[in-house]
Amino acid sequence: MLTPLDDTLWHQLPTTFDHVWTSDPRWFDRYWFAIYSQDGRAAIQVTMGAYRNMNVLDGGAVMIVDGRQYNLRVSRSLDGSVETACGPLRIQPVEPLKSFSIAIAPGEHALHGEIRWECVEPAHEEHPHYTRLQGRTVEDYRRFDQIGVASGWLEVEGRRIEFDRWWSCRDHSWGVRRGMGVPEPVTGPKVTLAEKGHVMSFLFFSTDTLSGSLLFSGRGDDVPYTTGVVMDRRTQEAYHATKIELEVELHEGTRRFRRAGVAVTLEGGRQLRLAVDARGSSIAMQGLGYSGGYNDGKGLGVWRGANHLESDVWDVSHPSKVIYPDGTQKEHWHRIQPVGLAADFDGQASQGTGSMTLTIAGKLPEHLQLKRQA
Repeated sequence: MLTPLDDTLWHQLPTTFDHVWTSDPRWFDRYWFAIYSQDGRAAIQVTMGAYRNMNVLDGGAVMIVDGRQYNLRVSRSLDGSVETACGPLRIQPVEPLKSFSIAIAPGEHALHGEIRWECVEPAHEEHPHYTRLQGRTVEDYRRFDQIGVASGWLEVEGRRIEFDRWWSCRDHSWGVRRGMGVPEPVTGPKVTLAEKGHVMSFLFFSTDTLSGSLLFSGRGDDVPYTTGVVMDRRTQEAYHATKIELEVELHEGTRRFRRAGVAVTLEGGRQLRLAVDARGSSIAMQGLGYSGGYNDGKGLGVWRGANHLESDVWDVSHPSKVIYPDGTQKEHWHRIQPVGLAADFDGQASQGTGSMTLTIAGKLPEHLQLKRQA
């Protein structure tokens, strides 16, 4: 089936753009943006993903204002369309790899507004993500990361929040990944997280002199996955991370961090140390549709009909619990936290802003050092 993309000069296979090279239903292609105020009182995230083999385009937008999270989740049948619009949400590249226009049309849902996203430096590719389990490929995807700024406005409950060049970051990922639309098949015995434990840390950051993204994932005593690029903004030199070490201070009785130390060894032996402090409330990613989100609990990539929209407002003022409109509450494991940070790069100090995901599952793995509260 022909689409407008087939009238470009960028084919890479002797076939049309309406399908991808694999029949794996978990194939995805996704945008993600995060935007934060300096004090952490306001936080915004927007996402949109296409699932060619599930016939789905879905997306979401959330905004936290003073501990209340306003959620919008949308989904539609893809049906060969190449328009990056889903319900009231539209994400359009203005200049690829440089700027985007994001719009949420008004309606009965929780939020609406317009955002202009602009990069402040080039995007950087992560190392390829490839994982096999009992001989089966369970992950094979790529991602690039980028620091930027965002301007515009969003309105929630009649309150208009305007912002000018707020700190922002984004990523774009595509390929095959677990948890995308269909349950994973059982292919053999599985070692539980209770037995091995797992920690994942994903930090985007920038200061006046540095910027970067750092991803660490460790499971039990397995060799951890490490990727990341740190840029010296004065010289435009980029350094790849070869080792990442974590030390965290948790809110008492939770797996949510209040402070974290990130020690990074870069190629050539240069050292970067980051002291990270949580600012404001962390975003509960299920509100955006991730990690068992949506009202049906099935998460991203699931076909929900020709057009589907959900909207709700959650209390996320507690560091780990989410309180729903009916008063029930739950601890969500997938949260993303606005942070402030202090950097020491080979003895040169600077301060800045960032976005940090830190998830801890099962027993505490050896890759993570816990620091007692002062």
